[in-house]
This record gives sequence, structure tokens and C-alpha cells, in this order.
Amino acid sequence: MIGILLENLGTPASPHPCDVARYLREFLMDSRVVDIPWLSRWILVNLIITPFRAKKSAAAYQKIWTENGSPLLHISQKLTQKVQAQLGSEYKVVLGKRYGQPSISRAVMQLKECEKIVVFPLFPQFAEASTGSALAETRKQLAKHKISVPISEIKNFYVDPGFIKAQAELIQHKLTQYKIDHLLLSYHGLPVRQIEKSAQCQSICDRKNACPIISSHNQNCYRAQSYATTQALVKELKLKPAHYSTSFQSRLGRTPWIEPFTDAILPELIKQGVKNLAVVCPSFTADCLETLEEIDIRAREQWQSLGGENFYHVPCVNDTLLWIDAVCKKIIAVAFAGTTFNGISKYAQ
Repeated sequence: MIGILLENLGTPASPHPCDVARYLREFLMDSRVVDIPWLSRWILVNLIITPFRAKKSAAAYQKIWTENGSPLLHISQKLTQKVQAQLGSEYKVVLGKRYGQPSISRAVMQLKECEKIVVFPLFPQFAEASTGSALAETRKQLAKHKISVPISEIKNFYVDPGFIKAQAELIQHKLTQYKIDHLLLSYHGLPVRQIEKSAQCQSICDRKNACPIISSHNQNCYRAQSYATTQALVKELKLKPAHYSTSFQSRLGRTPWIEPFTDAILPELIKQGVKNLAVVCPSFTADCLETLEEIDIRAREQWQSLGGENFYHVPCVNDTLLWIDAVCKKIIAVAFAGTTFNGISKYAQ
């Protein structure tokens, strides 16, 4: 049996401030997320950020919490179940969250009897704060539980045809259904210093305009991968340059973050005469706080306050049929690369 570990960021157990504070501490104490010395990080997280942000973040979570609980967790669970059903009994598909429950440790233990494990962090573009952290925790837990079987890791899929087609279909549905002047592709932001650590491309990118196409100089750059995703999507959708923009959201603190900022680009679009705006978030595969509250609520309110007429939030790929199929095909391609197993899935034929 082949084990499949699907990974995503995580969510608090409830929207109560105490649970949100617990989640924030676990998340922000990760050295790959807040990449400063441990003592400075501990002071910043425990004495400054968490005491002041827990209630505010809890209020934001309360706006998107459903009868099924956390949207991110519920969507991830549905995806896991559907991928398991699609792949069949020769695979064991489990879900692990980098922070909170179900934990990566628990997920790894569920796969201890498998002959091979494919680890699939569900982050299209690679960043140390997301994919890097999830893979590092997975390796740590595999070693802790003395699991020594072949491991394959999927580190990014930012221009994977299946992902692009699944997201483009959802965008196209909005473009067909409504009169939309402009498409904004909003990605999660990162501190500039994290980009500079991971990619040796300062000489070819001014960090203000679109990144150059992916090459040996910037292949590990999260920002460049985001722009590559944009180009793949607009090519699939056949959009003209004047009809789309790329931006970055979710910045925190005073340290420089990658630009252009989503909340800063909205007034610029208004000045350009855009009235009907659609926003998609292609750095997320499941709708969550950053897409449902930050974009569909706060960005919508900002757009309307600026005089914009219509605002359309394009869902993430979530558990759509095209995305489930893309996930299965990606898993099979990786699981069977250079290795022969008993039992062949239909996706390997």
C-alpha cells in the first residue's frame, strides 16, 4: 500500500480567543515563519503579537466559521475523502495540518505500515514558511517514529496543468456569468528577507514589477513562481494584459513585504476606471481565513467604499472534480517515478 499525506497550514480548534491564541503561538513560533532569533521571536510572539491579535483574529474567524467548523479543515477533509475514493484501496490517504489538528505526527503514524509515502503539501508555490516548514516537520516525525520507507515529496505545482485548469475553470465561470472589467490575482505575501534568502535573483528583479520568467536564477523564488502562476492562468483564460493584475496580501508588522500590496492596488484600479472586479487567490488550494475574510469580506468592503460597483470572489480549487483529478494524477506520477509497485492504478496507465 502507498501512503499519501496531504498537508495544509492549519486552523484553530474554535474561533474562541483562547484557541486562536494557542494556534497563533504555535504558528508564529515556527522559525521558518518568523525567522528571527528564538528569544526575540518568543518575546515578539508571546508578549506583543498574540496578546493584541488573538481577539481581533478570533473575531475574523467568527465571521467565516460554519456549522461544519473551520472552512479550511472541512474542505481539506472532503478533499482527502474524495482523493481516497478516487485512488482506491491500494492507497491510504490521510490529512495532516502543520499547526493544530489533525497533526502531521498523527498522520505519519497512520501511514507507518505503508511501503512508500508521498508527501503532498497543498501549497502551489514553494516558500520556507509553508511548504518548507511542512516538509521539515514531516521528516522530523518520520524520524521520531522510526519510519524508514521510501519518501517522495511534492515541493510545488505552481504551473501544473491540472491545477491551472482547475483554477481557470472557476475563474472562467465568473467571467462568463458576470460583467467583469478586471481580474486581480492576489497571492499570500512574504517578508522580502525570506525571498532574498531563498532565491539568488536580486540582480534580475526590482521587486516592484512583474518577475522575469522562471530560470536558473529565480526558480526557487516564491514571488517569481507566483507570477508564473499568473501567466499560466491568463494564458489558459486568454486574457489581455490590461485585464489582469497580480498582488500580494496578508502582510504583518513593519518589516518590508513583497509588493504590490492587494489593499494598495485597489485604489489604483479605481483610478483606471475599473468598476467590476473579480479576485482570485491562487496561492491557496482551499478557502480559508485569508480568502473568505480578508478578501471576500474586507477587500470587498474596501472596494465598495472606494466607489467600485461589483466585487466577485473566485473560490479556490477546494474539492472540485478537476482538482481531485489533478491531485490524483500528480500523486501517481510521483509515486511511480522510477519505482514498480504491485497493483496499477488507472491513473498510471
